[in-house]
Amino acid sequence: MSLMRKKNVQEMLAFSKTTQSFKKELGVFDLTMLGIGAIIGTGIFVLTGTGALIAGPGLMLSFIIGALACGFAALCYAEFASMLPVSGSTYTYAYATLGELIAWIIGWDLLLEYLLVSATVTVGWSGYFQNLLAGFGLKLPEALTAAYGAHPGMHSYFNLPAALIALAVTSLLAIGIKESKRVNNIMVVIKVSVVLLFIALGVWHVNPVNWHPLLPYGMNGVFHGAAIVFFSFLGFDAVTCAAEEVKNPERDIPRAVMLSLGICSVLYVVVAAIMTGIVHYPDFAGVDHPVSKALEIAGLNWVAGLVNIGAIMGMTTVILVMTYAQTRISFAMSRDGLLPKVFSEVHPKYRTPFRATWVIGIIIATLGGLVPLGTLAELANIGTLAAFSLISIAVIVLRIREPNLPRKFHCPGVPYIPALAVIFCVFLMVQLASITWYCFVIWLLIGLVVYFGYARSRSLLAPQNTHA
Repeated sequence: MSLMRKKNVQEMLAFSKTTQSFKKELGVFDLTMLGIGAIIGTGIFVLTGTGALIAGPGLMLSFIIGALACGFAALCYAEFASMLPVSGSTYTYAYATLGELIAWIIGWDLLLEYLLVSATVTVGWSGYFQNLLAGFGLKLPEALTAAYGAHPGMHSYFNLPAALIALAVTSLLAIGIKESKRVNNIMVVIKVSVVLLFIALGVWHVNPVNWHPLLPYGMNGVFHGAAIVFFSFLGFDAVTCAAEEVKNPERDIPRAVMLSLGICSVLYVVVAAIMTGIVHYPDFAGVDHPVSKALEIAGLNWVAGLVNIGAIMGMTTVILVMTYAQTRISFAMSRDGLLPKVFSEVHPKYRTPFRATWVIGIIIATLGGLVPLGTLAELANIGTLAAFSLISIAVIVLRIREPNLPRKFHCPGVPYIPALAVIFCVFLMVQLASITWYCFVIWLLIGLVVYFGYARSRSLLAPQNTHA
């Protein structure tokens, strides 16, 4: 039964009202911008091309299915966020409802998700940045343009731009959330403006003939496409990691979660429709800049240059928010005794987990610089889908177990909406490749070894610690 030990919800509520670990700097606008900053990035600027090859013009439907899966899960997130405004997101919610082992598995999954997404996006950022430099006639030494073996025939050894952007973001996060939010907000405004510009200009160059056939690979292609582009929606959950830095978390976090996801979902569907209307879907083969490709075919080369700048901004905010989320998840797990104390030490001046931020940032920079990560979207997706499923179940469990807890936001239609979230998420998981499942199981097994070998005995809920 020790594997099912839970944190006391009432004690967590009391803690959330008295803790002063972090500066409370964020409002609903900042949180919404944080969510959009995390969501709009690699998904819209890179994966739209990949998704079009899998689903054809039916990519529009793929995005709608992905948005529904996230929307149902987001309603569950919003209820927990309004009830338990504490750092840790789904890890913390699960600890209060499903028990320590499930909470550990979710936390372990999220650590993998945020780490891999951050590292992968640094590599994508490097590619766009080098293309931008090339436009000015500048070029880095080949040895510093990519990881060893990333491009056959190239003598590259280290992806310097990827490592540098990771370290730059880390330094920003280390000195404070106030400074980070300002930079994030500015970049989000720029990249959303670029996306809106693409929509406003691109819609006049749509050729409806390119939408036929709408479903060249049938609904199987649409479903597989949804499982891939689900990566595009990752990030709204990162908003809940900021709970202890929000002025009014019970009210603002649910609003920001729904606003950021809703805005991005509409933009994704519209962009997918315009892209596949301008470019015949097979022409996206081998293209890693599909939005720019569409503009080039439309004869809008000057806008394509702006899109490259928007892509760089977009990926920068994704790296920033995902790295931020990882530091807060590890902070919460460390504070509970499940990870070493270094991850929950708060800097006396900056009021941030300073050392942990640099440890995580250096790992991301190293991975981005040395490892040809390729596309890890499926692996990041499967861990997130598993976490979404578990937290949706947790909403039902807590409604039954603690029906009188104060909830400033109620997920509508319980148990049906959470059940739909589980069904959608599990369905998308089934669409993923076998190798993704193998890697996921290996990561879980490593996590179980760490839990039973280290975390379980050091947990603050362990008998020897609770009686100390």
